Amino acid sequence: MKKQDKVEGIHKILDKIYPNPPVPLNHQNPYTLLIAVLLSARCTDKKVNEVTPDLFNLADNPNDMAKKNVNKVRKIVKPCGLSPQKSKAIVGLSKILVDKYDGVVPRNFEELEELPGVGHKTASVVMSQAFGVPAFPVDTHIHRLAWRWALSNRKSVEKTEKDLKRLFPEGSWNKLHLQMIYYGREYCPAISHILNECPICSKYGRKGPL
Repeated sequence: MKKQDKVEGIHKILDKIYPNPPVPLNHQNPYTLLIAVLLSARCTDKKVNEVTPDLFNLADNPNDMAKKNVNKVRKIVKPCGLSPQKSKAIVGLSKILVDKYDGVVPRNFEELEELPGVGHKTASVVMSQAFGVPAFPVDTHIHRLAWRWALSNRKSVEKTEKDLKRLFPEGSWNKLHLQMIYYGREYCPAISHILNECPICSKYGRKGPL
């Protein structure tokens, strides 16, 4: 089977199962999405969605958050893990947004990735989901699926992102990365994966241990 035929087949299955995948992190604007994505590092989206209402009740914009005590923020975000680093980053980036960007989240990768606690994946999610700019954020689910479907070699997250961008049309990236996240959770988990119950792996998956 040609790789492009496989890619198109995978895409059709994902479109059928998840025609309109929602953004998993609850947010109201680019700033609250940025904070939610930052909190999601090594934490489930479910837990982040449980924590952010209290956090955004404390402050839901850079101007207010920049004035908050880091320890007060840390106590709220503690359930998300890495709370000392995350709380410092939240208050720190909020101050930068106020001082450098008039309280507005920048709309480009370079400036986003200069903010404390914001790496390429976080910036990609914000650019994709907040601003509609084509991006392909690669999380653990997508990295795993790309390997299982023999679309990438699992050498690095960067390599996986590059391979997926090369294989799939740019106009599909923003929706596709959400589809893959949901598919990974529901049909293709890291453990207890049942090959015959996985529509894509059973048809297009890599041969041998997954």
